[in-house]
Formats: sequence, C-alpha cells, structure tokens
Amino acid sequence: MHDVARLAGVSHQTVSRVLNGQSSVSPRTSALVLAAIDELGYRPNSAARTLVTGRSNTLGLITIASALHGPMSTLYGVEAAAREEGYMLTVANVGDGEPAALDKALVSLQKQGVDGIVVVAPLISMGDALSAHARHLPLIAVEGSPSGSFPVVSVDQALGARLATSHLLGLGHSTVWHVTGPAGWYEAQERFVGWTQTLAVAKAEIPPVLRGDWTAQSGYEAGQILSRMPDVSAVFVANDQMALGVLRALHEHGRRVPDDISVIGFDDIPEAANFIPPLTTVAQPFSDVGRRSLRALLKQIESGTGSDERIVITPELVVRESTLAPGRPAAG
Repeated sequence: MHDVARLAGVSHQTVSRVLNGQSSVSPRTSALVLAAIDELGYRPNSAARTLVTGRSNTLGLITIASALHGPMSTLYGVEAAAREEGYMLTVANVGDGEPAALDKALVSLQKQGVDGIVVVAPLISMGDALSAHARHLPLIAVEGSPSGSFPVVSVDQALGARLATSHLLGLGHSTVWHVTGPAGWYEAQERFVGWTQTLAVAKAEIPPVLRGDWTAQSGYEAGQILSRMPDVSAVFVANDQMALGVLRALHEHGRRVPDDISVIGFDDIPEAANFIPPLTTVAQPFSDVGRRSLRALLKQIESGTGSDERIVITPELVVRESTLAPGRPAAG
C-alpha cells in the first residue's frame, strides 16, 4: 500500500480510502491511485486486513448434496447476492444433511474465520444443530423450518400449494389429487399442508396422497397409478421434475393433458414452459431469497447481535396450458 501511495503521490490513508470505496476521495485522486495499483499489480492482503478490521469478508455457505432445482437455485441466489455485497463464499457440502455432518461443517467454518454462515436447510432434521449454533455466531437458514430458534428466510410453501390447489378448484374440478415430496423435507411438508387446508376449506374430498422423492421417475410411477383412475381430473405435483414424469405416464396411457386431466407443478424450472403441454406451476423467486438472506445475515454481522427473524417471501402462480376446466376442450 505504501508503494502505491508513493507512486500516486498520495498518503497510504488515501489509498485505503480508495480501496474501501469511500466517497471522500476526489475522482482525479482515485484515478491516480487506481492507475498506480494497476501498474504495480497490487492486491490487498486479506489476512492483514482481517487483523485490522476483525472481518474476513468471507461467508460460509452450507448446503446438502443435491442437484435438485430448489437447493441449487437457492445456492446460486445466495452466491450472486454475496458477490454484489463484496463477499467471497466458502462452501461446505453436508451430504444428506445428517446433524453430525452439519455440526462438523459449522464448527469448521467458524475455525476458518468466516464472518457469518448461510445454511441451505430444507431438511427437518437440520433444525436442532442450527438452533445450537445460532446462539454463538451470525447465521441465517434458507428454507429452514419455521419452528426452530434461529433466523429463517423462506418462500411461503403452504401459500404456493394453496394457490395451486385453489386454481384447480376454481376451474371447476371437484377435488385435486397430490403427488408429494419426501417426508423429511420442509417444503414437502408445507406444500402438503397447504393442499390439505385448501381442500378442507372448500369442503372437497381429500384423496389419498401419492409420495415421490422429487425425481421425474417417482412422478412417472405416481402417474402410472393416476392414469388408471378415470375419476381423477386434476393433480397438484409438488415439484416440476415429478410433474414431468406424471405427464409422460399420462401420455403413455392415452390420458390427455389438460383435456382429461389438469396437471400443475411447483418451482417453475426453466424447462417448465417447454413441457408438452407447457406446465402451469408455482414460481419461487430464488434471487430474492438470496438477496433477503444476505441482507439479514449482514444485519447480524454489523450489529453484533443474534436474531430469530422470520422472513417469508411470496411465491407466484404461473398459468400455462396444462390446466383447464373439466369437460372443456383445449384450444387448438
């Protein structure tokens, strides 16, 4: 930094102000400093900066081992928001989210000196470990259970299910069948609750639930069952991948979508608009989840105090061509 200051003809305090983006430096002086930095190839020493400021400008990100659209999109949303705020991420993968693996990752990231930790926590089993650590460090859970004693940013999964189920009932279907996700997932649990509540309020029959594992194959297997049931006219599938499998099974059995059966998914994956037919679904605003998560975590870091804040983000129903009123032929 002193070499940069000498070449630019300014004080090392001025160089520090330029590096930290302070507005008290004139544009001409900033240009001189930046030119000197470029000529010398100067890079700030992060270890030295940490000693001075007490901050590493690094955040930990813990995620389960999953290629599913929801967890991966959440990860990308958090990473983009962190980059915008000038933070680097150290990522730890905890496999199936076992509490022991989560606890080990939390301890390891603290030893590395991260300023705070974001945990993508869709599994109900992760709650106890998060509650234990949230008392001692800045931490935010993304898509975590609302019942834990730790701060959470999540999409309102139950509301999304209510939007999907209400849409189908509003078209005139007497009831709505449901292909749910795995039992250990918070999103699957909340979407099941929203579906059940909506049918109960409408005084509609609540059919037996069909359970999947988020994959298209499990949706295909559920679709094989549904396709053999002539009275089924509407299905809410808990994610778009499983909905793809349901669509294939219905097609193979000659059940037309949406003429014979309406199908609605959840997530609005990029391919959903290109399914045959284009899939009606519930969109989750993952970029907003990332920004709100980072904002809540940085608030803890700046204040030096913990939090049990709950931030709930509203999903959006996206209506396409896979849903239709019963008995009404599809256009074209």
